[in-house]
Amino acid sequence: MKVICNGEEQEVRTDCTVSELIVSLGLKPETVVVECDAVILKPDEYPTRQLHEGNRLELIHFVGGG
Repeated sequence: MKVICNGEEQEVRTDCTVSELIVSLGLKPETVVVECDAVILKPDEYPTRQLHEGNRLELIHFVGGG
């Protein structure tokens, strides 16, 4: 199925969760804020929130530095 992630179409499997998408993009769930269809998700929702065809996600990735 297809979702839109940061403006780009992504192909994901039907039962994919937000956490699985984050990991598949090479990111760590604890460093990402996710907005799904204009709603900001709580991090504890990532493992159980299943994606659906056409979901629009914005992922903001925090990077530490010095």
